[in-house]
Amino acid sequence: MSQRAVVTAGTGGIGLETAKGLAARGFAVTVVGRSAERGTSAVEEIAAVATAAAPRFVAADLASLDEVRALAAHLAADGPLNVLVNNVGAMFADRQHTVDRVEASFAVNHLSPYLLTELLLDQLQAGAPSRIVNVTSGAIRVAKRSFDAVEPPGGYYGFHWYGRAKLAGLAYTLHLAERLRGTGITVFAADPGGAATDMTNGTMTSPKIVSPPLRLLWPLVRRTFERSTAGPASVAAQPSIAAATDASLDGQTGLLIGPQARPVPVFRGAADPQIAENVLKLSRQLAPLHGGPDVQRGRTRPPYVPE
Repeated sequence: MSQRAVVTAGTGGIGLETAKGLAARGFAVTVVGRSAERGTSAVEEIAAVATAAAPRFVAADLASLDEVRALAAHLAADGPLNVLVNNVGAMFADRQHTVDRVEASFAVNHLSPYLLTELLLDQLQAGAPSRIVNVTSGAIRVAKRSFDAVEPPGGYYGFHWYGRAKLAGLAYTLHLAERLRGTGITVFAADPGGAATDMTNGTMTSPKIVSPPLRLLWPLVRRTFERSTAGPASVAAQPSIAAATDASLDGQTGLLIGPQARPVPVFRGAADPQIAENVLKLSRQLAPLHGGPDVQRGRTRPPYVPE
């Protein structure tokens, strides 16, 4: 039986290339996305390079926490899971809120991967040795490190808020790696470095996405964005593929795999215990796993994970 892998936002760009890379290495890949049409096209591309079980598509809008919960239940019904790649990423030029009334960048880039991962830990345990790969971004370097509330003080600037959500995800990744150490589930972050995708082509052309001081330097900033997002998605997918499959990473956890598909130092702010504590508190508050007394007491970990 083929090992199972799930790739979110896997119907295009870096996610699709990641899914193709995993399918070529013998995984039975499930890609998650919003569009059935794009899903059908993605499955055809993945099937062309697959060396084992046929790929499939599951529709879900990861901006909705209820849809994330339904997705997790659907995927859990398939049994043990060997690789989960939380590839989803979205940047917004203007402030938006989801159906859950949560700021959209934080909801899509952090809360949905957090919730999906937590809900699939039993399946990942059953598939151990297994790996979780959370895709991060260099945008974390310009992020506010405030997580007392879902929306930080000050104006909305899409690139910075995207970076803040990815910083939350990286802090969670490092926490989760330690929490799951010794369980057979290893956890990695992957930095694709940038590529020409729908996200970068659609939002990184407007000065509205950066703070006023950077707008004064917009011609330079825009050229920097253009250079950093000019590469092919197939290259940008290599860090995620390596994090999911590279045998040299066996037994290791909590590493950041950089754009050259090798471990690199983790951004220092992501390792701040106070940031991790605040991110976890906010995540548990906004995206509870269920409505029972465990959530009310703040207990959101599966029973096999040591407290």
